[in-house]
Amino acid sequence: MESPAMTKITSAVPSPLLRRLGIPPALAWGYIAVLLFMIGDGVESNYLAPYLSHHGFTLDIAAAVIAFYGVTVTLGSWLAGSLSTLIGPRRVMLLGGVIWVVFELLFLAFALPAQSVVGIALTYGLRGIAYPMFAYAFLVWIQSAAPLEMRGSATGWFWLAFTGGLPTLGSLVAIFSIRVIGEYATFWLSLVLVASGIVVMLVAVKERTGYGPLLDEDQRRQGVWRTLMGGIDILWREPRIAAAAVVRIINTTPYFGFFIFLPGFFTERIGFSQTEYLSLITIMGLVGMSFNPVVGKLSDRIGWRKVLTFFGGLGSCISMLLMYFVPQWSGGSFALSVLFACLYGITLCGYVPAAALFSSLCEKKDKGNAMAIYCFAAGLSTFFGPALYSGLNALFGTEGVIWCYALLYLISAVTSWCFLLTPLDPGEQNNPAARRLRKLNSALTE
Repeated sequence: MESPAMTKITSAVPSPLLRRLGIPPALAWGYIAVLLFMIGDGVESNYLAPYLSHHGFTLDIAAAVIAFYGVTVTLGSWLAGSLSTLIGPRRVMLLGGVIWVVFELLFLAFALPAQSVVGIALTYGLRGIAYPMFAYAFLVWIQSAAPLEMRGSATGWFWLAFTGGLPTLGSLVAIFSIRVIGEYATFWLSLVLVASGIVVMLVAVKERTGYGPLLDEDQRRQGVWRTLMGGIDILWREPRIAAAAVVRIINTTPYFGFFIFLPGFFTERIGFSQTEYLSLITIMGLVGMSFNPVVGKLSDRIGWRKVLTFFGGLGSCISMLLMYFVPQWSGGSFALSVLFACLYGITLCGYVPAAALFSSLCEKKDKGNAMAIYCFAAGLSTFFGPALYSGLNALFGTEGVIWCYALLYLISAVTSWCFLLTPLDPGEQNNPAARRLRKLNSALTE
């Protein structure tokens, strides 16, 4: 039953204003739910590895635990898209929330106090299934319910909520909470925040598309296993989806790799305190997340592919290198470090249109499968970031890892420009190649 308080607040929000901002009014509370959930999930993101290393674990063990977490995030990301098609996004969000709470309780109450490597790896690692199921299922809900002309901006607001929590406001909460109640108690605070996000989703989000399966008639006639596998075989049935998946994997691979070595880089090599480093990450996230809806709105005007290629791929390549090298060249200037970290956060927003492109590169019946691949690719980056760092650092050192990350962003830009053309892209309406593609698609569907 819907809470009267939520009903009153929801009805007080002016829908025309939400539409002008690019937020589907019926989904507005879902953004709040994702924000709260991801704040809780992000509280530990920038101090878990140092916490483990200071409590009897080597940094390599901490990296291995986080890498295993990345594997389960990948699984959860695929399940978010595939299960949303099968049982509906709302049920997937609830399932993800329950999994998060259960494994966090086991992690905090048993594994962490016992300092058990196996226990920590299993409880924290398996918890990784949960957050993508909650967050990415809502992204699937957005792509299913938002009008085409609002899809880029609606996705931008999703990423504002997502990155607003992980790591931005999560790190901010950690800064103040650690001072007041300590590191271990702050883990428990994250549980409260996640639970509040689950409650908001259950009570306040009433858009009906996400309540049931996202299946067409053909999919309803096929079995459960075939429906789930549809989120895999689309990679060779629609090769442009495979290309888009490569771009999405690259998007946040360096970002998640940074969680492993940036804390040590800034505190040990540059000389920042833990508070200064967490402040840098928080400011970067706040600035970056504020540009998500702006870039989403921009992409709806000038084109998804253009923004993805130039703002996302090329921009992130340059800004990431500056974020790493400027603090060393400037003698550890906090102001310059924050400035170029913010620039990197802003250019990452250039990948916002990727979700809109995914759902536009295939036939209508495959939209759910396309979003399953999008979620899967997003999850893979959570694994590849730490894994690439672990592998490349042994061969080339940290600086070599940075140059490899830069090369990945260049590959992303080339792939976006060469393979992600769609006639539904707002920026391609006068492109002769897009018009030819539209005619070809029409001929194939007749």
